Amino acid sequence: MAQTRERVPVVIVEYDQIANTIARRIAEIVRERNAEGRPAVLGLATGSTPIGIYRELIRLHRDEGLDFSNVVSFNLDEYYPMDPESIHSYHRYMRENLFDHINIPKENAHLPPGNIERERVEEACQQYEDAIVAAGGIDFQILGIGKTGHIGFNEPGSGKGSRTRLIALDTVTRRDAAADFFGEDNVPTEAVTMGVASILDAREIALVATGEHKAAIVRRSVEGEPDPDVAATYLQDHPNATFYLDPAAAAELTRIKTPWVVGEVSWNRKLEIEAVIWLSQTTGKSILKLDPEDYREHHLSSLLARYGSAGPLNGEVFNALISKIRGRSKLPQGKRIIVFSPHPDDDVISMGGILNKLHQNDNDIIVAYQTSGNIAVFDHEVRRYLDFLQRFGRDFANGGGELQELTFRMEAFLDQKHPGQVDIPEVQTIKQRIREAEAVSGIETFGMTRDQACFLKLPFYQTGKVRKDPIGPEDVAITLRLLEDHRPEIIYVAGDLSDPHGTHRMCLEAVERALQEYGGEQPEVWYYRGAWQEWSVSDADILVPLSEEELRTKILAIYKHQSQKDKAPFPGQDEREFWQRVEERNTGTARIVDQLGLPEYFAMEAYVVRKNGQPVEQETISTSALARPPRHRRSTDAPGARGELAGAGRG
Repeated sequence: MAQTRERVPVVIVEYDQIANTIARRIAEIVRERNAEGRPAVLGLATGSTPIGIYRELIRLHRDEGLDFSNVVSFNLDEYYPMDPESIHSYHRYMRENLFDHINIPKENAHLPPGNIERERVEEACQQYEDAIVAAGGIDFQILGIGKTGHIGFNEPGSGKGSRTRLIALDTVTRRDAAADFFGEDNVPTEAVTMGVASILDAREIALVATGEHKAAIVRRSVEGEPDPDVAATYLQDHPNATFYLDPAAAAELTRIKTPWVVGEVSWNRKLEIEAVIWLSQTTGKSILKLDPEDYREHHLSSLLARYGSAGPLNGEVFNALISKIRGRSKLPQGKRIIVFSPHPDDDVISMGGILNKLHQNDNDIIVAYQTSGNIAVFDHEVRRYLDFLQRFGRDFANGGGELQELTFRMEAFLDQKHPGQVDIPEVQTIKQRIREAEAVSGIETFGMTRDQACFLKLPFYQTGKVRKDPIGPEDVAITLRLLEDHRPEIIYVAGDLSDPHGTHRMCLEAVERALQEYGGEQPEVWYYRGAWQEWSVSDADILVPLSEEELRTKILAIYKHQSQKDKAPFPGQDEREFWQRVEERNTGTARIVDQLGLPEYFAMEAYVVRKNGQPVEQETISTSALARPPRHRRSTDAPGARGELAGAGRG
């Protein structure tokens, strides 16, 4: 009943389960075809979406003997023009992420050409189509989905009968790819892609989407009419296509967002709050003014029946929302706290308001910056610092000597650097130091000190490229050592569902795995969101009001991150500066609270709270002061200082 608006089968599970399910299905097909004495033909995709699938296939090959010697593969697309050895090439991506780790014959792995003369492209595309037919057609096709709804690179306007061809890339698609190419200007304007008809010819199709930033286009693709402007809608007509979504990507589906609209609901407190907030926003009435007719006219009669009348229901939800609001006096005091910040600015961007209040409440706080953030520094910023160092050397170091030689070497590298080229170690280090200095300056805005900043420099991030390594044992060990050293009662982590690059999710994984190994009492975990979204009022457990002055102080702390100001290297789809997003997001949350009929505040931050993975009752969320002052903290510049953990790479 609740799925009647979905025009294609949908599976909603966490990404790890998606990856394992699809990898197992591929293994099943490979073994079946091997038993039949014919090749299994796979349609493969690139990007971050299939990485988990490929890692599981590699494991199946290594640990369970899955044989790829009789597998033929065809990739969806390739940028044009593109050297196959370029770090941006999908040819190289497939080698590094799958082909080099399994026993598929090199001649069996096909990708569209990105490096041939333009006059030969059409002929090569037809040869690609012929090769698919000669192989017997694709047995199983993996797809991702772009924000335009493209599958492969079939941009808006692609016909259902389209075949492999050269296509111009949409502006949205190029902007999405800008991070990989270190700037939108470096993204190719064209690509060679399998067509919609080529994809639909596959006998079985699995489309995978993760992250809240995909939720809107997923809903359009699953629930909307087939439309040439959204190529993924064509999958509705395929006899064996399935959308595999993580909960974040499924968030906008009708049965998830407003299940009462499409069927019967098993009501609980969370759903009651969501429904009443939705009704308030839909009718434009404050919660306490909702009447029985409002509930009946909007598919909520069953909810109304639980309470008998609108008054008790309205009051129950109103009081539940009021209890979420926590001013400074109701926030933790005298607690040991670790704030985990994926990049050296997420702390002030996402939770600068509460961080300021927590400091004022005499909590013992460490801000642990999990990654160096060095790839998010423009080269021109480095040049500015190199010029300063040269001038410094001339003024104070007798002409500079080794310093001058070092700066000249870095400048020479930057002069010949290609877009997206990995920086030499010296440039990576200076970019790291820029981010560290900005991070310290940011927390000093709140009166905190530099010794409260701990730079973990987790190894998974240190690739010099946008694409990172998986979280490994050393990432977990570094995080665990910090937990064991500080013994926090509360930790703050980025529980981001919209992070387009995945770093926030990977940093969260490092913390969660460390907590599993942690021998002390499990701390409360307060989840904040990243720069792209805020927790909804219904999802949030805690709403922290900010005055106009407090929001101004938070924005001032964001200003301290000068390398990210004016134009951040990786802005995502929102080109506004981070402080502008924060201002709109925090004042927007306050406006929603006001519209619901709750007290009016200037701005608000929102948090979700868990302990041992479970929601924490409002009455037990930590607030009380402990009967001891915060511990004295030594300078982290001194040997052996807290946070200068063995292998942690503090600075």
